Amino acid sequence: MERIERLLKKANSLPLQSGVYIMKDKTKKVIYVGKAKKLKNRVTSYFRKNSSHNAKTIMMVSKVEDFDYILTDSEFEALVLECSLIKQYQPKYNILLKDDKGYSYIRLTKEMYPRISEVKQKADDGAEYIGPYTSSWAISSSVREAQTIFKLPDCNKSFPRDFGKGRPCLNYHIGRCMGVCTGKIGKEEYAETIEQALAFLQGNSKDIVSIMEKKMLEYAEKTEFEKAARLRDRIAAIQKLNDKQKVVAGTYKQEDVFALVRGTKKMCLTVLRFKENRLQESENFIIEDNPDTGEALRELLLRFYAMREDIPPRVLLEQSFEDVALLETYFSEKAGRNVNIIVPQKGEQLRLVELSRQNAAQHLALYEGKSMKQTTALDELTKLLGLKAPPTFIESYDISHTGGQDNVAGMIVFKNGRPYKKAYKRFAIKGFSGQDDYASMAEVLERRFKHYYEDDEGSTFKQLPDLILLDGGKGQIHAVEPVLREMHIDVPLFGMVKDSKHKTRAIATSGGEIQINAVRSAFALVTEIQDEVHRFAITYHHQKHRKNTVATTLTSIEGIGKAKAKELLKHFGSLKKIREAEESEIAALKGFSPTLAKKVKEALDA
Repeated sequence: MERIERLLKKANSLPLQSGVYIMKDKTKKVIYVGKAKKLKNRVTSYFRKNSSHNAKTIMMVSKVEDFDYILTDSEFEALVLECSLIKQYQPKYNILLKDDKGYSYIRLTKEMYPRISEVKQKADDGAEYIGPYTSSWAISSSVREAQTIFKLPDCNKSFPRDFGKGRPCLNYHIGRCMGVCTGKIGKEEYAETIEQALAFLQGNSKDIVSIMEKKMLEYAEKTEFEKAARLRDRIAAIQKLNDKQKVVAGTYKQEDVFALVRGTKKMCLTVLRFKENRLQESENFIIEDNPDTGEALRELLLRFYAMREDIPPRVLLEQSFEDVALLETYFSEKAGRNVNIIVPQKGEQLRLVELSRQNAAQHLALYEGKSMKQTTALDELTKLLGLKAPPTFIESYDISHTGGQDNVAGMIVFKNGRPYKKAYKRFAIKGFSGQDDYASMAEVLERRFKHYYEDDEGSTFKQLPDLILLDGGKGQIHAVEPVLREMHIDVPLFGMVKDSKHKTRAIATSGGEIQINAVRSAFALVTEIQDEVHRFAITYHHQKHRKNTVATTLTSIEGIGKAKAKELLKHFGSLKKIREAEESEIAALKGFSPTLAKKVKEALDA
């Protein structure tokens, strides 16, 4: 406590001026760097009691032994300095994107008939290297495309040494290689083809198609029809590839599309990078979870472009944050032109953001061993309800009865977005008779959390949920909230509201409703939960109702009380089986005489 008091006292002496603060541990190592518009307000917030910090910040503060600060003339200067210091110190508690994929190069050999390939390292071999590129997948894919479109040889033959030696390979016969080995492709034509392939690899497909079209006409006028045909085929192949890529084409020439999806313990940042209106590469980063996704996005953007020089004119995000205008200015200065950060609301640009989210969800799902559907749904639900983290355990409750008779409740559990049937529970309402859904819900939640406090370890009741969803609206929520408060259960509580056709319509809060129809994955998950808890509750109600109906039928027989009715049902299993039984079988039961057995048969056969 002495350490925190000392740090708070020092923080209170800071000016209300913009600047950068530098947190250090007991070894004087820099563990966190941040910027602030008002240093005093920001730094003191770390050391005040009852601050609502996330787990990562709490851990960082526990390691802070001292801090330094640097005053700046503006918040923008603080941002630039923050980026520089993070790059210099690589602090443990800042979000750091590890660019551990390495870089790739396009290698062009220096020989009479040069070859194009993708490599990870430069070598001192006299070849020309174009790059570096951050995405090896994009470059290797592009090189394969270029080899296919321009029908470049990928064999081990050396030209012109191997002209005419042996038959051309299968690739030549199926039209995948121009057949340099036949000796029919001159040095000039091959050099021209390589030049076109390089232009294609560097993203100039439109320009190179125009050049090839002019060249094709020249060859045709000269009656060099074989050369013209080869160019015609290349143009067709490029156009076919462009048509195929229109499925994921950008509406702007160059832009980056970011999405951030939260899992149970990690987050995934995905960036789709568009150049020349084509999706050129996709990058994914798994990082530590941060409940403040806006702050996380700010840091991630800064870290991402700190590793790269090519900042596009447009950056698409799924949500905004406080420093957007500041980052636009910073990126514009760094790029030497205007950079706009945009949160699209509709149309093709929104579709690209959703595509990026799908990729992030899939990547995170693979990392966490879940499905993309569940990861996306839980992430959307977290944002929609303002939860601190995606809920691992969701409990849902529904009441079922017939006109106030045979009141029961069903409790279901979803774990990581899937039914967790091991933890399902059934409750028979005991506190009152008649119809009162609100009182029933309150009773069930009270009994559930009594089990939490009283059960032995190993009971599924000992697992606190991360979210409670009641089947119903504000009335059910208001009935349950006092129970949770009195029992000191701090779990987010919401209702699930149905429309007139008994279909999921919205999420109820204590003060209103949240529409979820437009949030597809979250809507599908909530609908599944609501349908499942209704099925579970009504199935139990039907079982109880049938059992009570049968028991009533039996106890109406003279000489049959609850105990004897229970004995009959226990032995025969159903009313039908009792009807089918012989009098002697009934009389053989403990407490049953031949006379009583005859009465049973006569009553049921009547």
